[in-house]
Amino acid sequence: MIRKIIEIDETKCNGCGACAKACHEGAIGMVNGIAKLLRDDYCDGLGDCLPTCPTSAITFVEREAAAYDEAAVKENMAKKASMVQDTEEPEKNVCCTTQMPSQLKNWPVQMKLAPLAAPFFNGCKLLIAADCTAFSYANFHQDFLRGRVCLMGCPKLDSVDYSEKLAEILRQNHIEDITVLRMQVPCCGGLEFAVKKALHASGKSLPLHVITFSIHGEIL
Repeated sequence: MIRKIIEIDETKCNGCGACAKACHEGAIGMVNGIAKLLRDDYCDGLGDCLPTCPTSAITFVEREAAAYDEAAVKENMAKKASMVQDTEEPEKNVCCTTQMPSQLKNWPVQMKLAPLAAPFFNGCKLLIAADCTAFSYANFHQDFLRGRVCLMGCPKLDSVDYSEKLAEILRQNHIEDITVLRMQVPCCGGLEFAVKKALHASGKSLPLHVITFSIHGEIL
């Protein structure tokens, strides 16, 4: 039958996954970091996914497509729900008596709230981390935060250009080197680009290290 259905321009997709989360029918999935329409009969043609796409990669088209199958959608959703379970058994009779000390040296840590100049910046090793990295990498404090001043942000959610502020921080303070922690997802590329742009704009030549984590918390 000819009906209205979504179409995804994969060349515009940035891999954020917002459309897949917005699709309550499970018609959209992420395949190799790109959004795809998995099955025509899962798409109801209402377009809940359209307003969530930041790059306007999703549009409506009218074409030959299988009719929307509500029963198949419900069956698929039930299967997915049954597969969601803890992968580890909960620990029993465990009392937490020790706590690892925090390695945080500065406050605030959010990039958009950080001052342009502060005593903790001078002579520091600067860590610029995407928000997700601290949750993805288990030894974040010990392996990366220790001995560094940390600024965190998400170019996807904050919707700001960090480069100008970072350039000013680099100009006004004596910073020894910069380490960038990012996830493998495409939107994290904005953070890496902003840091490189800021470093160039500051006119300073500093060692720059970029470390990328997989969504499973592994260093790539």
